[in-house]
Amino acid sequence: MAHDRTVLRVTGAEAAPFLQDLVTNDVDRLSDGLVYAALLTAQGKYRADFFLVPDGDDILIDVDAALADGLAKALALYKLRRKVEITPTDLTVTRGTGPVPEGAFADPRDASMGWRGYAGQPGDDTDFDARRVAALVPESGIELTPDTFILEAGFERLNGVDFRKGCYVGQEVTARMKHKTELRKGLARVAVEGAAPVGTPIESDGKAAGTLFTQSGGQAIAYLRYDRAGPAMQAGDARVAYTP
Repeated sequence: MAHDRTVLRVTGAEAAPFLQDLVTNDVDRLSDGLVYAALLTAQGKYRADFFLVPDGDDILIDVDAALADGLAKALALYKLRRKVEITPTDLTVTRGTGPVPEGAFADPRDASMGWRGYAGQPGDDTDFDARRVAALVPESGIELTPDTFILEAGFERLNGVDFRKGCYVGQEVTARMKHKTELRKGLARVAVEGAAPVGTPIESDGKAAGTLFTQSGGQAIAYLRYDRAGPAMQAGDARVAYTP
């Protein structure tokens, strides 16, 4: 099953070290398959998340189509005199579950998210939103927005950040958040009775407690203030319950 993604190609003798200096994960892990990573602002906030894909001497970037132009322009600004070229491709991304087809790659975020293909492998009709909710996997443009801090979005659990690789854009802020005793806000899975539009504010005892996002099968992904979250919250017409 195709979905709305764009694949960029990074070529040149310095492609790997160029990306290594910028993204949240260790590019050397491409020898094992897909690398899930993000590009952040200098303030440590989300700009784009994507999969790095090994392709011979090149590196592909599988990114949400709505973010592709902005990501390509951001990378070009960092290029300076490095021997790197960033170009769009006409490759299509397919997804499926079950055994990984030849030439495809397992999704590194969570085993339940199946595989991703870039060479025309036929996908299937898996309900990936249901799987995302069950595994608490955020999506570009829905749970992941320019206000997102990646640790609040679970990037450590999703194998999207490496704390040993050295510097990258936004690394200082991310490292400080890592060494806090406890995150006070973040994405969580909640129980939902009824339904409400994505982005509906969640209230608890009349106070703002968070935002409701993707919903499936009586569960949802929500962004919560943990100190206000509890078993009896409201999001529009939906009742929302959070139990740590």
